[in-house]
Amino acid sequence: MKLDQIVKEIIKKSGPDKIIMEEALYDFVEPESDDFYDLYNKLELEGVTIIDETDLDAIKSFDDEDDDNDDLELFDGDDEDEGLIDDSEEEPDELSLSTLETDSINDEELLKIDLEMTQDIRVEDSVRLYLKEIGQIPLLKPDEERNLAIRVATGRLAQEQLDYFANNPDLEPNPEDILELEAQIDDAKIAKDHLVDANYRLVVSIAKKYDKGSVLFLDLIQEGNMGLMRAVDKFDYEKGYKFSTYATWWIRQAITRAIADQGRTIRIPVHMNETINKMSKIRRQLIQDLGREPTDEEIGEKMDLTHDRVQYIKRISREPLSLETPVGEEEDSSLGDFIPDPNAMTPHEYTTREALLKELDHDLGI
Repeated sequence: MKLDQIVKEIIKKSGPDKIIMEEALYDFVEPESDDFYDLYNKLELEGVTIIDETDLDAIKSFDDEDDDNDDLELFDGDDEDEGLIDDSEEEPDELSLSTLETDSINDEELLKIDLEMTQDIRVEDSVRLYLKEIGQIPLLKPDEERNLAIRVATGRLAQEQLDYFANNPDLEPNPEDILELEAQIDDAKIAKDHLVDANYRLVVSIAKKYDKGSVLFLDLIQEGNMGLMRAVDKFDYEKGYKFSTYATWWIRQAITRAIADQGRTIRIPVHMNETINKMSKIRRQLIQDLGREPTDEEIGEKMDLTHDRVQYIKRISREPLSLETPVGEEEDSSLGDFIPDPNAMTPHEYTTREALLKELDHDLGI
């Protein structure tokens, strides 16, 4: 099957939201092969989100009796997944959620987030202002959260009904029913805004874990907020999970993808970022075990990669340097000053050329 046909087949499988497990690609191409990377890049260009098991933070389920517990379940990016979600499912709100050990943070600690961060001298004034604003928004109680989720779901169904009537002009719905559906949609928008506003602190708490400097903290928060909004649109309260738990998956997805897209001068595909991170962890582990810098062969053996592939990944992981980067203790030179120009002549070549020109001018009587 040709690459373009494979892309069309996978896009069809990825559904309306264009999300698919990486393992699904293995049915068409060999993992880590050149065809695999070509396919991966083509799918990304088509807007398909490809996730693997390391992206799937399985979400801990809550019984109805736990509704009195106000803890927000947060995930540490370094935790190992247990009971991973069935990869045949592609939509988080359709997944059979399994248990996972999570780090908990209660409401009292969550309320302190804005206070702790505003006292950090590294926090910019714009961040302080944002944290001060969201600090005025109270957290939701379990019953309030559920009621808002019900209103959002009701509005979603009302919109589907209106769309159905619009696509079937032969139907003549009662005008009063139309007005009621429109009222439900308006109420759902209000409920959605309330649910989003009340969970801004959750976004900040997750964004803090990814604040490594490659992307501005406010940008991480903005991306996380977009993930939060998507979580509100897709949340199914009937499954019995807390919204904050479900939203964590979407917030983390949005932030990690933003880092992959914006964190480097030259964008690296998400799957390659994951490979680079994996290689870095293995390298650090080998340094501890061996007491020295590991060779490319030793790293490749751990990752089941060839020596050439390891070197290729290392080259990709290098950060580009500006030619204007200052060099020296006094920083009076730039990096570009030390890079030879392949088109420039050497002093000997220049002297010879000038002497030749003078001889020609003399002979020609110029």
